[in-house]
Amino acid sequence: MSLKAVLFDFNGVIINDEAIHEQLIEEIITGENLRPDASEFREVCLGRSDRSCLQEILKRRGRVVTPEYLTQLIAQKSQAYQHQLEEMEKLPIFPGLEDLIFKLRVAQLPMGVVSGAQHREVELVINRANLAQYFCVIVAGDDIKVSKPEPDGYLLAVEKINQQYPTLNLHSHECLAIEDTPAGIEAAKRAGMQVVGVANTYPFHMLQRQTNWTVDNLNDLELERVQQAYSEVSS
Repeated sequence: MSLKAVLFDFNGVIINDEAIHEQLIEEIITGENLRPDASEFREVCLGRSDRSCLQEILKRRGRVVTPEYLTQLIAQKSQAYQHQLEEMEKLPIFPGLEDLIFKLRVAQLPMGVVSGAQHREVELVINRANLAQYFCVIVAGDDIKVSKPEPDGYLLAVEKINQQYPTLNLHSHECLAIEDTPAGIEAAKRAGMQVVGVANTYPFHMLQRQTNWTVDNLNDLELERVQQAYSEVSS
């Protein structure tokens, strides 16, 4: 077996935007005349889609909303998110991302993004960061019906890569996922992938118990070592 593709999470792996999302979720909850809870964001939102996050927060407060209204809230948050990013002179892209992408390009490994974020948010960031040409697929929160920790996003990414590279004959176990949250790690593992946990959002020791490899930041990921581990599985 060999490593054939690498799939990146978005929030917390590509862009350091947790504080922005937490603020925007709080604004939505307040706008609904409900009281936000600071601990709740980390518990039910990190690693999950906006739909899953807002649905759970509203449910906990006894607020039942229609799918259409929930979609409106998500669109409202997405517009506010995009506006905040457009106001920034420089996006908070995590250090080491561009160097890792360069290594993966040299190794000729297709790359994709699998995220709970909205598709247009992912596109906005990777276009502005001049990274779009390196990701052959994007699977976002509005492309699938269920959020991480369900594996659907990762499985769809494998399908999409195979559509673009039919001769690759890619299988999930030949993919490496790069994640920063327990929900994302679980999704990738349930899809049959090995996982690198990057300690941008949760402590190193917490991720280490759940992942195949754990790094403090993307600069620490030793691609050759990971490739060797894949090859040893089939030897």
